[in-house]
Amino acid sequence: MSATEMTPISPSRIGMRPTLWTRGDWNALFGFGTNILVNMLVLTGLLQFVLKMPPEIVFGRILPAVGLMMFLSTSYYAWLGYQLAKKTGRDDVCALPSGISVPHMFVVTFVIMLPIGAATGDPIKGWEAGLVWVFFQSFILMIGGFIAPYIRRITPRAALLGTLAGVSIAFISMRPAFEIFTTPVIGLTCFAIILVSWFGGVKYPKGIPAGLVAIAVGMIIAWGSTALGLNYGGMSVDKVGAALSSFGFSVPLPAFDHVFSGFQYLGIILVTAIPFGIYDLVEAMDNVESAEAAGDHYPTTRVLTADGVVSLIGCLMGNPFINAVYIGHPGWKSMGGRIGYSAATGLMVIILSWFGIIALLLALIPVVAISPILLYIGMLIGAQAFQTTPAKHAPAVVLALTPHLAAWAKLLIDNSLGVAGTSAAALGLDKLGSVGVLYHGLEVMGGGAILVGLVLGAIGVFVVERKFVPAAAFALAGAVLTFFGFMHGEAVGIGVTPGVALAYLIVAGFLFACSKLAVTETETASLPTSVQAAPAE
Repeated sequence: MSATEMTPISPSRIGMRPTLWTRGDWNALFGFGTNILVNMLVLTGLLQFVLKMPPEIVFGRILPAVGLMMFLSTSYYAWLGYQLAKKTGRDDVCALPSGISVPHMFVVTFVIMLPIGAATGDPIKGWEAGLVWVFFQSFILMIGGFIAPYIRRITPRAALLGTLAGVSIAFISMRPAFEIFTTPVIGLTCFAIILVSWFGGVKYPKGIPAGLVAIAVGMIIAWGSTALGLNYGGMSVDKVGAALSSFGFSVPLPAFDHVFSGFQYLGIILVTAIPFGIYDLVEAMDNVESAEAAGDHYPTTRVLTADGVVSLIGCLMGNPFINAVYIGHPGWKSMGGRIGYSAATGLMVIILSWFGIIALLLALIPVVAISPILLYIGMLIGAQAFQTTPAKHAPAVVLALTPHLAAWAKLLIDNSLGVAGTSAAALGLDKLGSVGVLYHGLEVMGGGAILVGLVLGAIGVFVVERKFVPAAAFALAGAVLTFFGFMHGEAVGIGVTPGVALAYLIVAGFLFACSKLAVTETETASLPTSVQAAPAE
């Protein structure tokens, strides 16, 4: 039975006014709200300490624009959830989660804003380049929204959710897991609080949300250890005092002049804007598919168009980070989230970003107390790929997630070597290979990981189902995407990795030949025994 069948339309309730707030929305608000909080704390750290942005730009221009964009986004998805609940008469509809796209946050920081800021010696120039990057990404999203539904129809669910599982395991689960075991006194304790409630069904006194309990316990341990001189969470009164200086009220202001000033870097920007625009399309499709697997069907075109529109508004107001539907809808739904949690999160973000509270929270709450919530979401999404697809498609799910592991491993290696002032190329790929680090393989397999996972997962599903013509079609699509650098490459171009493109082409031909052989075998098997046994003339 599918998730959609488990949550049927209630004819007697169709058109009735849905409930805007339920007890479960508190759980989802604290869970999703802390997820958003973590991302905003990381974003603020990147702006201040990596890009060296002036505080007046960070707290006076960028964060207020971020708050406006996210308020528009979460409010829209709350309204979309309300309309779905009203249309179906169901009271278990959960609004789609949304916010700053985390992968894009790092890409635009390290690939666009930091190099241009460093080359010009002016972080404001980097900010302007980031605005142009989002400007183009927004239009790619809006245009792509009209072709995404077709892609969803022809792509197996195991491929869509499998590549999403790869994202959740590699880029959502692993870092929080490391943080938990770096400071286990706080991390493991808070993880246990989350685990027994959201997976084990344990209720805390007076219905207090598990996310709030985890944060409170984490703060108590962190500040208590500081008082005892153990310093488990890295908290200090001096940090709190410094954070209070960022208080103030700032509203977003138009940044049209900064956007158009950044167009001078257009050639550099388009190299990443186009492939990551495609990444956005696939990621949004995956997340809409994930929501549908959990019982809530949302129109892909409206979702992508909304992401593009709110991202464009945020960009024109000074926000260099793009909006995206988040992974994790089934998680918030399973803990009771419905419609209200999304709109309430938008209000929370407005307060945090317009009043300069982010820096204070960063000084008060140990990040390791929030990490278990992100690990929980990663666990849930990874599990969903196996739970909502046929058991025989499990190998295809595993195949779809492997490119993300390659991309994650390459990122760790690059960052580690970068800190040491060197690179894989400088060390030599042969030397790395001699100690078991197949860097070139990681580089090729992990390039455009979300598309690679989608294509490989689809091929795997169709082979399992003995549908060799669709499998060949996806292999052919892989050849084309690879030839132009959208897969298995670091940048868009012509003949970026021609050997891999040729390999996909050979695979496509082989699979097509298998389709002919499979037809012949089927026809032979269907013949009467007497005919099959007849001697050749």
